[in-house]
Amino acid sequence: MPGKKGTAIYRIRRALWLFVVYVLVLFIVATMALPFFWMVSTSLKNKTDAMRIPPIWIPKPPYWENYPIAWNSAPFARYFINSFFIAIVTTIGEVLTTIFAAYTFAKMNFFGKNFLFNLLLGTLMIPGEMLLVPSFILVHRIGWYNTYQVLIVPWIVSVFGIFLLRQFFRTIPEEFWDAARIDGCSRVRFVLQIAVPQVRPGIATVALFKFVGSWNAFLWVLVMTDKVGLRTIPVGLRYFIMDIGTEYHLLMAAATMAIVPVILLFLFTQKQFVQGVARTGLR
Repeated sequence: MPGKKGTAIYRIRRALWLFVVYVLVLFIVATMALPFFWMVSTSLKNKTDAMRIPPIWIPKPPYWENYPIAWNSAPFARYFINSFFIAIVTTIGEVLTTIFAAYTFAKMNFFGKNFLFNLLLGTLMIPGEMLLVPSFILVHRIGWYNTYQVLIVPWIVSVFGIFLLRQFFRTIPEEFWDAARIDGCSRVRFVLQIAVPQVRPGIATVALFKFVGSWNAFLWVLVMTDKVGLRTIPVGLRYFIMDIGTEYHLLMAAATMAIVPVILLFLFTQKQFVQGVARTGLR
């Protein structure tokens, strides 16, 4: 009887603990989702309802015409093309450079490897804003101001990506390379055909981080360009806010359109992303 009583008490305590955890998780999720719900809700209101206090959470009827009005109020088509082009090119470039750099630091031996890797990690401690002025001067001197090069080339290498993918490459047994070398496989072929397929979650994680970072880039684009034709979504939204003013329903419609591609990308890659972060943490 005492054993059964103790088991019942344990089950009750565990059920209460799980209940508290679930309530806490739901509260955190609701707190984080509330701004997004408010953004979408406001994007479907008219101007009067968007300014009303207390607020209206569910607009009746929804004003879907806010989206075409916001789209036509600024060259959002150009902004989206620029953002997609820059994000895709920088993502591909970073994945390629990260794969070879991470494999080199993980599996190859050369003089000063540890020192160079630690030096690279040290650069993560330097705020990017500190390098903005010298970068601006350099960009002007080489003639890259107001060009796509300045928005792409500096961002095709990532120290964080190298560190992240290096952890994955270190899990590949050395026997794989020994067997491949006996069969006459070159180092590059081994990396592309044998090593890369084994670290797909890590590559997906690096690509997702890069795409989102490029899509959300604001300060660099704002400082290094001043042409309308080179604006990306974040910079375009800033100028849209200056032009529209207090038309909050249109602002929220534009913000919703800007965030949809990132949400869709995460929904399609969340499995690889979670696997990549989890495996890196375990390592």
